[in-house]
Amino acid sequence: MNYQTFQPDSDLASLVKCYWTLEVPAEYPSEKQRIVPDGCIEMAFILGDDIKRFVSETDFIRQPRAMVLGQTVEPFYIQPMGYVHTFAVRFYPYGFANLVTTPISRLANKETPIVELFGQPTADELEQKITHATTTQQRIEIVERFLLTRLGETDTIDAIVKNTVDLLFVTRGSASIQAILQGDLSKRRQLERKFRKQIGMSPKQLGKVIRLQTALKMVLGKTNGTLTQIAYESAYYDQNHFIKDFKEFTGTTPKEILQDDTLILSSLFYAKD
Repeated sequence: MNYQTFQPDSDLASLVKCYWTLEVPAEYPSEKQRIVPDGCIEMAFILGDDIKRFVSETDFIRQPRAMVLGQTVEPFYIQPMGYVHTFAVRFYPYGFANLVTTPISRLANKETPIVELFGQPTADELEQKITHATTTQQRIEIVERFLLTRLGETDTIDAIVKNTVDLLFVTRGSASIQAILQGDLSKRRQLERKFRKQIGMSPKQLGKVIRLQTALKMVLGKTNGTLTQIAYESAYYDQNHFIKDFKEFTGTTPKEILQDDTLILSSLFYAKD
């Protein structure tokens, strides 16, 4: 597997976390891979063979070749159908809402073809340019021109939403709603409504995903320390709380994850994030 990440231009650095590419030869064993939530929204272009996304144990759909992957709150499975070559934009949780008028909550837990978000002519032109480009740098330049154009056409993200997301990242997901609102809980419903529209999940859900990310990186990085220590450093109340959330978002336990072949791809993403 060849997974690489690239940093965005400074004009987009507050919205785009990174660009990434993944290439896997067709002869590589085509196992189901479990993808775990990371709190980010991605716009991805499949440049190789199709990829299945399972909707049940046996049923699947083929992922759109140009799509936006919305927020997820539970793991899902994909399986390559041959040669893997993907180019993608990974947005911060509040980043993608700056580019579309569609409420982000409508994108949650599914893949949305970019044509549904940007219209046929615009989507077709972008996909063709990305597909026909011959280098990653060319694709980055193409998508950055597109993103900067879109920014000039849509509203700016709500400041309280951005500040809340930033605080959740700084506190590893442990900031309480009361702390975020500085004790003014009368604004709670308003914040949660804006969050679902612009982020695609509630502040509490995003906080859980961010906290899990911290712990997952420690586990996958084989950090020395007991599960209790990892739980404490990841801002969990106790080990039981840690294991419960871990299983909810990954589908397995911290002890089992290192031997789980279906998490090879997620491990790769987390290792370089």
